[in-house]
Amino acid sequence: MTREPAGDDVLIPAIAGDGRLFPIDKLEAHRSAQKHLAVSVFVFSGDQLLLQQRADGKYHCGGLWANTCCTHPHWEETPLDCAHRRIREEVGLTLDLQPGAIVEYRADVGNGMVENERVHTFRGELPAPRQITGFNRDEVQAVAWMDHERLRREVAEKPERFTPWLRIYLERWSELALRPAA
Repeated sequence: MTREPAGDDVLIPAIAGDGRLFPIDKLEAHRSAQKHLAVSVFVFSGDQLLLQQRADGKYHCGGLWANTCCTHPHWEETPLDCAHRRIREEVGLTLDLQPGAIVEYRADVGNGMVENERVHTFRGELPAPRQITGFNRDEVQAVAWMDHERLRREVAEKPERFTPWLRIYLERWSELALRPAA
């Protein structure tokens, strides 16, 4: 599996004040707090959500717990194509993904960086929670299944263990439109 480069050679879609997209270096987008596109994937098995603990070596939020996959599309890559690519590269899964909501947030993520994102959310479903062993250890140091209520309790008790965006998503859960397809 490949490691997503931290920046310099990765261009992502940034959003200008007039709404048009333009390419920007990923690290520059975070250093300058430029609004940009992002993708968040949530893989469920029943009421269990697959979480990832980001690798310590990530350029921000290393060692913190996040949703299944959170990333940025490359310039001229669709959010859905990005979601499929990164869920495979990060946690070794290939599965159908259903679009959820598009949400915006801004959060300080440390190391002089800010996430200022318009996030396309996606939901994936596995028939039963299973041990995930094919994750990319350059990207992810651990994975865990957790139900929504337990996750809320753990975030309330130890918020410093979770990424800012996961905490925001939990606060705005009803907006994410991640319910299973009927």
